[in-house]
Amino acid sequence: MKELEMKELTQGVVEGVGRQARLDRPTFDPELRAGLAIVGGMFPPTVTSDLIDFMRVSYAGPPLETLIGGRNIRCEERVFEGYEGHPLKASVFRHERASGQRPGVLFVHSGGLMFGDRFSGLDRMIDFVEQLGVVLVSIEYRLAPEYRDPYPREDVYAALEWMALHAESLGVRLDRLLIAGASAGGGLAAGAALAARDRGGPRLCGQLLDYPMLDDRGITKSTLQFDGIGVWDRVSNETGWGALLGEARGGPDVSPYAAPARATELCDLPPAFLDVGSAEIFRDETVAYADALWNAGGQAELHVWPGGFHAFDIFAPHTALSRGMIATRSAWMSRVLGD
Repeated sequence: MKELEMKELTQGVVEGVGRQARLDRPTFDPELRAGLAIVGGMFPPTVTSDLIDFMRVSYAGPPLETLIGGRNIRCEERVFEGYEGHPLKASVFRHERASGQRPGVLFVHSGGLMFGDRFSGLDRMIDFVEQLGVVLVSIEYRLAPEYRDPYPREDVYAALEWMALHAESLGVRLDRLLIAGASAGGGLAAGAALAARDRGGPRLCGQLLDYPMLDDRGITKSTLQFDGIGVWDRVSNETGWGALLGEARGGPDVSPYAAPARATELCDLPPAFLDVGSAEIFRDETVAYADALWNAGGQAELHVWPGGFHAFDIFAPHTALSRGMIATRSAWMSRVLGD
């Protein structure tokens, strides 16, 4: 990409531009702020539909060798039947010395519903294979706008059913089956948990929702606060939801399995872990979803990290705030998946 074009993409990533730059909003954590300009070169704050091809290259996951090289992890490639029987890829990660049935984690990657792959943002989830001995399954679900709702969410649900049906051959304990996702993947994971409850599907022991993309309506204050700044702003969110839902975005006919913030019944769901930065657009919808779970009698552990931008643990894992987030998440996973 030409230098001028990249400058235009990253402009405003730290300071913001235009009228919205003057809105009151939480400031970025100083250590994270230093890295934001670098992040903008790979992930511009504003993603429009003409940038989808660029993002599919820029946000592609690392090679498998980079993910597991030098670690006590082996990977097996499998194929499962997605929505309408379409064959889709799944990577299954196990500890080299694992034996017997182990807790199983289905991971749904991030990427705004439009980009990313089964290796995107997988670094932190891979750690659970070594730390907890889990069997980690990361899947390719079909992306918008080529595949609009219900394809992505039904691909994820099909993967969950496949994982439960093949638990014995995968080496997974059915009483320790958990779904996890980040950003768009967090929203899809929450939707799959709702669908599993409503359809009498696999019984989950937990749902790990990292800064989840839950609401297509764009009505929260945090959505307006982060416009043209940070990682994944208001316009990016409209681009993602528009790619998935088309003209239905924001209207009355959106399924809660696609946008879980639309759900009106949140009882009888597995315990949830939700984390989000205070300096990102998903802050308010994440807090609202945790509150709704509590009000429905459910269990939810919520962490709002001060000054954190969207997905800061992926883009700046070395910072103190990221280390705290990762450690807190690991502690919850250990409690939920342990005996």
